[in-house]
Amino acid sequence: MANLISLERVSLVFGTSHVLDDVSLGVLTGDRIGVVGVNGGGKSTLLRVMAGLQEADSGRITKQGGADGIRIGMLSQEDALDPEWTIREAVLGDLPEHVWAGDPRIRDVLTGLLGGIGAENVGGLDSRVGPKSGGERRRLALARLLVSDPELLLLDEPTNHLDVEGVAWLADHLATKRPRPGNATVAITHDRWFLDAYATLTWEVESGKVSAFEGGYAAYVLAKAERDRMAGVIADRRSNLMRKELAWLRRGAPARTSKPKFRIDAANALIADEPDPRNSVELASFASRRLGKDVLDLEDVTVSVGEPPHERRLLDHVTWRLAPGERIGIVGVNGAGKSTLLRALTGEIPLAGGRRKIGKTVAIAHLTQEVRELERFEQWRVIEAIEDVKQWTTLGDKEISASQLATRLGFPGGRQQSRVGDLSGGERRRLQLTRLLLTEPNVLILDEPTNDLDIETLTSLEDVLDGWAGTLVVVSHDRYLLERVADKQLALLGDGKVRELPGGVEEYLRLRAADIASQTARIASASASTSAPTSSGGAGGSGGAVASTTTASPAEVREARKVMARVEKQLSRLQDREERLHGDMAEKATDPAALADLNAKLQAVVTEREELELEWLEAAEVVG
Repeated sequence: MANLISLERVSLVFGTSHVLDDVSLGVLTGDRIGVVGVNGGGKSTLLRVMAGLQEADSGRITKQGGADGIRIGMLSQEDALDPEWTIREAVLGDLPEHVWAGDPRIRDVLTGLLGGIGAENVGGLDSRVGPKSGGERRRLALARLLVSDPELLLLDEPTNHLDVEGVAWLADHLATKRPRPGNATVAITHDRWFLDAYATLTWEVESGKVSAFEGGYAAYVLAKAERDRMAGVIADRRSNLMRKELAWLRRGAPARTSKPKFRIDAANALIADEPDPRNSVELASFASRRLGKDVLDLEDVTVSVGEPPHERRLLDHVTWRLAPGERIGIVGVNGAGKSTLLRALTGEIPLAGGRRKIGKTVAIAHLTQEVRELERFEQWRVIEAIEDVKQWTTLGDKEISASQLATRLGFPGGRQQSRVGDLSGGERRRLQLTRLLLTEPNVLILDEPTNDLDIETLTSLEDVLDGWAGTLVVVSHDRYLLERVADKQLALLGDGKVRELPGGVEEYLRLRAADIASQTARIASASASTSAPTSSGGAGGSGGAVASTTTASPAEVREARKVMARVEKQLSRLQDREERLHGDMAEKATDPAALADLNAKLQAVVTEREELELEWLEAAEVVG
């Protein structure tokens, strides 16, 4: 494996802070690296230095092939798209249509990232970038990079603005579609499921240093525990959150602990006496005493947006009853009505039909995706904004101060004296959550609580939620969080219904894949019918028009249309086979021999699909 880029003793100082301190590292071809660390720790700066966008104070940076060698592409947090561009110009540049339409990798990017923006038709591709939302523009920027396919791909929080399905697609694309000789990817991420599914190596940026760990998140956690054991400091860290995280990983899917290649016996010994992360029975009992029998019920509820004839039902005659102590995770496609469902629960929006019933002792706290409620505290110190709510609270069976709760949620003593106006986005989110918990609700409703939070803070948040007694409803694209804090998952698929997911997020992804396959088949069927000969064909009507614009005879055109129809059916069957193979590969992730056999079958399917697509394009040229 060749070295695409290397940093030798690189240092960078901002003010008095060593953002990078004598850092030496390299990226090899085939590497898929995840970068983790606290907010403000230097992760984005590291990528900017690698991309040549930030000059280091000292050290040497060497790229394969010199200054004119490998191509480096970076997805930054800033929006760099020209608002006057069309989607076609922003994503595909000047690529001819027959080039990108015939490239399965590019089509996969368009489908995976732009399905909701307009990649499915020419009119959508010709719409302007300017009116798009911030999330849509970010997905456009990511699609642009993936289409260009540079040798070294640097991604700064690529999962932002992606739903659960989008995160799963991106992990699969980077792990199976992009890798080839000469390529590597480095991605900053706080999404732990994505890190496990994508990364072959994890870099931790901390105090100006970069430490490398083999594997994804599970391997990273276990390796850190092993390092602590070797350093002889385990006895002093028995209460550290790392042990609870290890306990969770050990009790999770077997693949999590089978991935690391280093010895894990010592790490397992650390958690032998660690209790379950959450005692559901005990919490439910406590919640029942606080809440009574009735919590929140939605009975035959309908919620609509827009006016006729463009009215759209987000919730269509939904009946849902929340029980005391229930812990629910909600997933769904963007725009399906997840936030609307939460606002219907809290009574913040009017109902077009049905009724909402609430228990007499219910106290609701709702964490929205907005942080504007903190604007009035801009000049306050953090601890003042927290104590404005309450100075003491009860967490689990212990009484703790507001300052102690703030410390657990990422505001150590010194940071509690900072002005609210000086906080980063992630810190504002933490402050918002801290104030919310201090109100001592017995029904906690969280809308995307992981936005802008780093992994360390996420772990602290999950620890707090583990000890919190009450009814919990969480909407999140963070698959790891959903599995960790929720006992049951629900899905909104865009049809106005709320569906239970006994199989969790995996079942949701299967349902979405089936739905997309069904839509694709309908589009293919409509395309075949519209391209078929009209009336008697041949000599008159549109048949004459076709003959006048091509050199093919009417008989050749009819034969070409038959070829197109046949190929479309074969492509539909191949798509089903490919989806089954991807599912089998996910199930056999820990069996190298089985994976090799499945990968060979997958490559055969890809080759056959490319040949069929070429045959379709040739027939389409005859039809005109």
